[in-house]
Amino acid sequence: MEFPRKRMRRLRRSPQIREIIRETRIHPSDLIYPLFVSERLKRGELEEIGTMPGQYRYSVDDAVAEASRLEDMGLSSVLIFGMPAVKDELASSAHEPDGVVQRTVRRLKEETDLVVMTDVCLCQYTSHGHCGVVVDGEIVNDETLEIISRIALSHAEAGADVVAPSDMMDGRVAVIRKTLDDAGFQDTLIMSYAVKYASSFYAPFRDAVSSAPSFGDRKSYQMDPANLEEAVVEAELDLKEGADIIMVKPALPYLDVIRTLRDNFRAPIAAYNVSGEYSMLRAAISMGYLTDESIHEVLLSIKRAGAGLIISHFAPDVLEVI
Repeated sequence: MEFPRKRMRRLRRSPQIREIIRETRIHPSDLIYPLFVSERLKRGELEEIGTMPGQYRYSVDDAVAEASRLEDMGLSSVLIFGMPAVKDELASSAHEPDGVVQRTVRRLKEETDLVVMTDVCLCQYTSHGHCGVVVDGEIVNDETLEIISRIALSHAEAGADVVAPSDMMDGRVAVIRKTLDDAGFQDTLIMSYAVKYASSFYAPFRDAVSSAPSFGDRKSYQMDPANLEEAVVEAELDLKEGADIIMVKPALPYLDVIRTLRDNFRAPIAAYNVSGEYSMLRAAISMGYLTDESIHEVLLSIKRAGAGLIISHFAPDVLEVI
């Protein structure tokens, strides 16, 4: 059928018609809100993150209060990042039973009905800021796996519903799955940072959690931004090792990657709308170059590309308008 019988504008002629034929929608259950929890802070001591206006470091008490507030607005899930008081070369504080993440998880499970997810990595807890054990200036893979699995187990023991390894060490999903299963946590999900690029869009996050590497970079374990086929291999490996959800990080510069994974795998896909994406858009809005409507448009693009779950610092903004 062609013009004049076919008129596409008929489908756009009123808000009500546009609403009933809308193909992509953001639902509160799609959103996961990242919370930065610092062991140094006490109740009421919020620290705004200079590179991420409107985002804060929280004490355990205040993180739980903020999560509860957002739950009342419709939020279903949070992703917890810990900031310890003490760091060392082997990230010892990352798997302490009373560590900052573990205490936060217990409180959230006691006081909310949220799905509680935890970031599993070494970088915030190591004195050198890398995501793995360092030997003679190199990040060693297999020696890191035992520590990563201990961290994941400690989070599961605290009550985490989902553990999310972000270190990008080879084989970590299989080791974590076995560790959890052997300890009786067969029902704890793994959301793998399966496709995590060595991106410049992480800079504000590294400021937020003081995790910038003290030497070198992370290109020997995070992915080359130029590669797409490698993403398919990474995702397939993690799913075979036992990942329940696979993630793409960052989101906005990698929409093609999200779509490719959606077309290749029948598994839940998450995408992380990372700190640099947040700060870039927030800056443009504050300067009047863009409006707040751009936030919803960006998240729609991520979902339209194929992500069923979106980790975003914009979750509170979106919850207010959907």
